[in-house]
Amino acid sequence: MTWRIRVVHTTGYQYEAPVVQSFNEARLTPRSDRRQNLVVSRIETTPPTRSYRYTDYWGTEVTSFDLHAPHTELKIVASSVVETGDTVEPVDAATWADLRDPIVLDRYAEFLEWTRYVPRHRELGKLARSMRKGRKPFEAVLAVSELVHDRLTYRRGTTGVHSSAVDAWDAREGVCQDYAHLTLSMLRAIGVPARYVSGYLHTKPEAKIGEAVQGESHAWIEAWTGGWWGFDPTNDVEIGPRHIWVATGRDYSDVSPVKGTYSGGAASAIEVSVAVTRLA
Repeated sequence: MTWRIRVVHTTGYQYEAPVVQSFNEARLTPRSDRRQNLVVSRIETTPPTRSYRYTDYWGTEVTSFDLHAPHTELKIVASSVVETGDTVEPVDAATWADLRDPIVLDRYAEFLEWTRYVPRHRELGKLARSMRKGRKPFEAVLAVSELVHDRLTYRRGTTGVHSSAVDAWDAREGVCQDYAHLTLSMLRAIGVPARYVSGYLHTKPEAKIGEAVQGESHAWIEAWTGGWWGFDPTNDVEIGPRHIWVATGRDYSDVSPVKGTYSGGAASAIEVSVAVTRLA
């Protein structure tokens, strides 16, 4: 089953004093790949500005723009229409011996290394190794994802955008970013290449055609067990037609939707909203 979905992602900033220089990168354009087709996409800003696009190291399309006229507000609206595919099934093609092959270790080294968001942690590593026993690599991915889903409580405000997997584990609470980072930490501890995926989730499985609903920016993981496949530990579900893939990387720092630098007053208000509509 495939869906056609329109996504409108709005990000707004207000500043206490005029900003005179602003340099920005937006990773808000959905990808086209084996299970998802990007039909149309555009990014508009207020005040208007010239922009250019490029593909970053991880294969994500980036829209870069800068502003040099004084402004006290900035709004970024990313609109796109995508066609999403069927549920992604786990890939059972690699053994543990395959994952230790020097060629595999070299090819996917970046998705096995530790980062600030996904640090090495003795307790998590020990727990992950216990989940590996008696399981194939793809089964271990599913078991770890289920454990993270069961051990964490979804709650906003406990963690923040800079929180690591260990912070979420200590709190036993977090949001989708934390679920993804924690799952990545445990998978990398047992030698499964795993990467962070950012995108959107249509929140109504039985959505009517033409019904606009409040969607959400979302994060999940992909693991390599002979091929890449995804799983959503926050909701404990396979990746399906309601998931819209935008960017991938080692962790959140590689895929943040909007980032940049500016000179001027502090941001006094930030507005983020996501509207999704199933078109077909």
